[in-house]
Amino acid sequence: MAEETSLSEQVQTQVAEKPKNNIFNGALRMVKGESTAKLIENFTSEMTLVAEGLCEDQSKLRREVDHAATEQDRRIQRLESKIDVVDSSLDEEKTAHDQALTELRNRLAAIEKKVNKEPSKGKKGERNRIRDLTWLIGVAGAVVIVILLIKHFLP
Repeated sequence: MAEETSLSEQVQTQVAEKPKNNIFNGALRMVKGESTAKLIENFTSEMTLVAEGLCEDQSKLRREVDHAATEQDRRIQRLESKIDVVDSSLDEEKTAHDQALTELRNRLAAIEKKVNKEPSKGKKGERNRIRDLTWLIGVAGAVVIVILLIKHFLP
């Protein structure tokens, strides 16, 4: 009977532990057992999908960056050509300005030369008037002296 008692105790212990074992075994099977391969397959397919999406996004961004770089290069070329046009027109304007300035300086030098060689008509007229007045005063003075001499020395 002793064996019967211990056998019944063992059965009772196993029956009491069976729900605990079922829960533990079920959890262990989920982590480790049959569904592990399925979980790995699901994880792999989802990661593949994510990687493909990231690859497409990266390709799209690379195309956008390449397009933006190309556009930027075009703009730079347009700006450089405009700068070249402005530089050349500025050089032309500077050359024209220098020529006009040289021409004006030459004209001014010619005018100054002419002014220094020939006295102006206004100055010439003044000199003539002063000379004429000097002669007039001299002649008038001579006439006065002759009249005074005639009155005092002639009867």
